[in-house]
Amino acid sequence: MDQIQSIRVFARVVEAGTFTKAAESLDLPKGTVTKLVQHLEARLKVKLLNRTTRRVTVTPDGAAYYERTIRVLNDLDDIEASMTNAQARPSGRLRVDVGTSVAREIIIPALTDFYRRFPDIQLDLGVTDRSVDLLADNVDCVIRGGELLDQSLVARRVANVPLITVASPAYLQAHGTPTHPEQLESEHTMVNYFSTRNGRPFPNEFEKDGQMLEISGRYKLSVNESNAMTAAALAGLGVVQMVSFSALPLVERGELVRVLPDWTCHTIPLYVVYPPNRHLSAKVRAFVEWVADLFARHPQMSRG
Repeated sequence: MDQIQSIRVFARVVEAGTFTKAAESLDLPKGTVTKLVQHLEARLKVKLLNRTTRRVTVTPDGAAYYERTIRVLNDLDDIEASMTNAQARPSGRLRVDVGTSVAREIIIPALTDFYRRFPDIQLDLGVTDRSVDLLADNVDCVIRGGELLDQSLVARRVANVPLITVASPAYLQAHGTPTHPEQLESEHTMVNYFSTRNGRPFPNEFEKDGQMLEISGRYKLSVNESNAMTAAALAGLGVVQMVSFSALPLVERGELVRVLPDWTCHTIPLYVVYPPNRHLSAKVRAFVEWVADLFARHPQMSRG
């Protein structure tokens, strides 16, 4: 059996956490993946993985072997890329995960330009506001907003996204227009956004003349997806803090009204994130640079 293939399969099992996920991501039968890892262990005379019915864990020897061989695999990818001139014409399948509002408002409308520049890249675009496991799910990179909790990942800040506070004309007609953020605690209803990671609501922050306020607000509805937040605002369900690139077009069309405009909301850092041990191939590098340029030119974002 091919030793390099066996090493690649072993690395994918380590990253995916199960033989089944590894087989799916490699488009190989599960039996083939199992045999390749067994062949590698027999060749090395070392147990690399502990198997259970639900998950695979790495032995100490397996962890050491993975750390050394992943560098070799990345070096091989570098050599192949230089020999095939991949830097000049990136190609292949690229798996990217991105939040729903960024996908709908920014990435997808600009993909015609991306394919014009890189016609040989096949893009698998996962669209969700939920966090994904880059290694286990075999994702090349993700675009995510907010502070990063996993310091083991490589992150490039590409933009800062402002939030603004809005409500529908129907809501304001029924409940009046707030003139101070503290009124959101007692006189108004807010639609809140809660974390997909831990279920906790994000606070609504306001700043003016050095005064900082953190408002939880009364709420009847809390959501964890940005399209749902937009729909709730349009339906008149409460006052909402939204990313400006989604809210301002609706304000310009009169579908939403900006409230408390003299109070500044916080900005959300936006990152492109990828695994530290994953080779930054020509196709990944091309996408990252394209995204960074796309956000840099967007009127509702500041540079990261």
